[in-house]
Amino acid sequence: MVVAISQTIQRQPRASSPGWRCALRGLGMALLALGLSSCGGGSVVRPASMQITLLGFNDFHGNLEPPKQAVIAQDAQGRNVSVPAGGAAYMAQAIAERRAANRHVALVTAGDMIGASPIVSSLFLDEPTIEALNLMKVDFAATGNHEYDQGYAELLRMQGGGCEKFTSKQPCQLSKPFKGADFQYLAANTLRNDGQPLFPAMGVKFFEQDGLRIGVGFIGMTLRNTPHMVRPSGVKGLTFTGEALTANALIPQLRAQGADVIVVLIHEGGATTSGLQDDSCKGLSGDIVPILEQLSSEVDVVISGHTHRSYLCDYAKVDARKPFLLTSAGLYGTLLTEVQLTVDAKTRRVSHRSARQNIVQGEPFTASSGPVALQREFPVYAADAEVAQLVARYKAAAQPLAEASVGRLAAAASRVLQANGESVMGRMVADSILAATQDETAGGAQLALMNSGGVRADLVPAADGSVNYGQLFSVQPFGNTLMVMSLTGAQLHQALEQQFASGTNTVDAPRILQVSSGFSYRFDRSQPAGQRVSEMRLNGQLLAPAQSYRVGMQSYLGTGGDNFSVFTEGKDVVGGMLDLDALVAYIRAQSQHGPMLLPLQERIARIH
Repeated sequence: MVVAISQTIQRQPRASSPGWRCALRGLGMALLALGLSSCGGGSVVRPASMQITLLGFNDFHGNLEPPKQAVIAQDAQGRNVSVPAGGAAYMAQAIAERRAANRHVALVTAGDMIGASPIVSSLFLDEPTIEALNLMKVDFAATGNHEYDQGYAELLRMQGGGCEKFTSKQPCQLSKPFKGADFQYLAANTLRNDGQPLFPAMGVKFFEQDGLRIGVGFIGMTLRNTPHMVRPSGVKGLTFTGEALTANALIPQLRAQGADVIVVLIHEGGATTSGLQDDSCKGLSGDIVPILEQLSSEVDVVISGHTHRSYLCDYAKVDARKPFLLTSAGLYGTLLTEVQLTVDAKTRRVSHRSARQNIVQGEPFTASSGPVALQREFPVYAADAEVAQLVARYKAAAQPLAEASVGRLAAAASRVLQANGESVMGRMVADSILAATQDETAGGAQLALMNSGGVRADLVPAADGSVNYGQLFSVQPFGNTLMVMSLTGAQLHQALEQQFASGTNTVDAPRILQVSSGFSYRFDRSQPAGQRVSEMRLNGQLLAPAQSYRVGMQSYLGTGGDNFSVFTEGKDVVGGMLDLDALVAYIRAQSQHGPMLLPLQERIARIH
């Protein structure tokens, strides 16, 4: 159940919208023939329906600069082509053009706008991303799990502004002071100790046209498992409730506030096997599915995120009793979802709905596989001047640090997970943790572990093999500190078993930890719980269940992140440096006498 809910936020159309422009034309404007005015009033006949446009995106992760990502789309000949996409200035222009093409528009986001961000945003505590979203004129934003990366006190600063320091980084380095978000965060299922939401649970935006007034109600939520995906200290004192039941309980309140259309913004998602513009819901799967199955049929649109997958789904094709749309715009600002709703004037309900993905194509880039050229068959957006200027300002401030060379690599290191759950980049990060913590004065680690979700980018060297600080920052953007703890062989076994059976870690979707050189084991998912991991070895020797081992990791894992609760039982904990500093020092040391060779050999053996 949902307990006491804070007030609903109401928004009127912006002064730049057509409705406001009409109202401001002036009393001296001549009336049209027969005494009718396009601004409404008098004898104007109320329209039979109203067309409302929702623009949405998710999982932006502070990618102010183009992220060097491509969207796979079909050209006129039905061939798959790679379309370069992303970049805040191009996103802003795409939004502006869609606003110009539609009369009644709301711009909303579904979480993870900030957190796990590249250096241009993260170095400044994501203040520039909030400022860019303000320039885009976002209306409402759901919170995602990464909004809580720096703790909820810092998230409250993102909303309200100010320069109070809650992290190791200095706020307000360029913006003095930082004014905070013009848009409203919504957090219906994130409750304080007093039962009130951290932010308002819901908001309504009203649209008017010739005497017809339609309210669009938004409910914003993050995934219930957020406490298991961020530092426990960052969400201490908060409770995260069930998504579907929370939303369903709020719908009557939204109706009472004048909402004719119900939209859920939720940072939880899934995947489909259908194409970019295909709304068939083919192969719909993921943690969003049980939420949709419980969600009220009064919902009209679900704008989702979290999985970094793009999809359009007309859910009536799955369940005819629930004719809502489900959408997700992928990741990093590469797509802008456009939802078109027709609201009947008599019934005040949605009579027709459709959605499409707009590819935010702005500039070409070169990937490790070669050039990714502009595809002129798809719209190419110019850069919005104001947002481009904002990004350039922060980029210039970060540039001296970002461009500093760290070392050289023999080849590109990928974060893509292999069949056994390891990645080359993941092994490198685990090795860097071990190197930084194995000295007795640093904790005396014998092995190191790293969560794969904390490895955020590939490491692609320049032509001469060099990599710079900004690239490493993109790999390790969270600012976690290292720690070393004592765990018995039995506890290590239990922790590795939690890869397959702990919260959202399951046999079908395990979270395989990255391990350092010298440590190895085997796993077999066909075995019963508690018996899936075997042959744990350290430097060739089997681990003894009762013997104590010193294990290095970063603070996210050490405080139970990603459902690895066993690590909270560690003894004799010693703190350490920032994880990024460890990676910088490791690559620098490994490339002193030539390009660093990549750790390509498997350390984990997957049997089944």
